[in-house]
Amino acid sequence: MPWWVFAFASAVAAAATAILAKIGVEGLPSNLATAVRTAVVLVFAWAIVFATGEHSVLRDLKGRSMLFLVLSGVGTGVSWLAYFKALQMAPASRVAPIDKLSLAFTIVLAAIALGETISWKVGAGALLMVLGALLTLAG
Repeated sequence: MPWWVFAFASAVAAAATAILAKIGVEGLPSNLATAVRTAVVLVFAWAIVFATGEHSVLRDLKGRSMLFLVLSGVGTGVSWLAYFKALQMAPASRVAPIDKLSLAFTIVLAAIALGETISWKVGAGALLMVLGALLTLAG
């Protein structure tokens, strides 16, 4: 399958996640809700790793890769903790668009850190997404 099928599946799953998380966080501390979600993701991810036999590559994991994966995990943790707190405090229809501003931040960071180019179409699309997310604040 091409990469965009996985990206689209990710977007659909993320949309469902927002709704499911909003319902699940009701009446719970947001940090506890995040911990439960994280435990499920952890078990799910390791089950897939073992089911596909990818665990055999663990011994080849380099220090640099491990460092950046750990830093990425810290970023994910901060993101999820903040996301669940926001969901606890506001409607999912307002939290999710702001959360998706990560796309615009990713485009800028990819240009700075990875040297990726930003075409006028990507820049215009990101700008429209930012404007759309900001419009939801007034909703």
